[in-house]
Amino acid sequence: MSSLDVPGLDMSSRVRARDIQMAAVADVRRRVLMISGAVDVSGHDVSMSINLPEPGRWQVIKSETNLTDQTWLAMQVTTDENTHFVDSQETLILSRQFTRTFLTPDLSRLTFFDGEVRPGEAVLMAFDIEATSRKPAYAHARYVAGDDETPEQIAANLERVVADGIAQRPMVEMIVPVTVIG
Repeated sequence: MSSLDVPGLDMSSRVRARDIQMAAVADVRRRVLMISGAVDVSGHDVSMSINLPEPGRWQVIKSETNLTDQTWLAMQVTTDENTHFVDSQETLILSRQFTRTFLTPDLSRLTFFDGEVRPGEAVLMAFDIEATSRKPAYAHARYVAGDDETPEQIAANLERVVADGIAQRPMVEMIVPVTVIG
């Protein structure tokens, strides 16, 4: 009997995932933060808090697996008030699954689009952040087309998502443990 198979104790509505977590490694010498994990929620955005070894500029390399039953057609990352994205000649902003990106002029919202992440696939993203505190937070939202949307409606919705952002939904908050190396 597993710990969740206790008669009279139904945990199914309160447990998001049993063995899935986000974890990170911070290489202080290279100023690289590598984050890996999975997302298994469809109706919520995901807010991640990270404990950095020190504030400043960090290159973020993030991989997360889509454990939902929906195909993600765009991903949006928004930063908190103490963090912003870095946009410079030497900054690498990319995703293996999405061919285009959009960064707002205030450097607080980054959208990856023109691609897809199917259920069971992992998305890989890279971007730089500048954090004024050791505990930055950022949120991920995903755009998923409705079952009855035509290709034209999907294209129009993607244009709107890029221009205006994805409307905020309820948040699932997670604190990402960070192992420091270097």
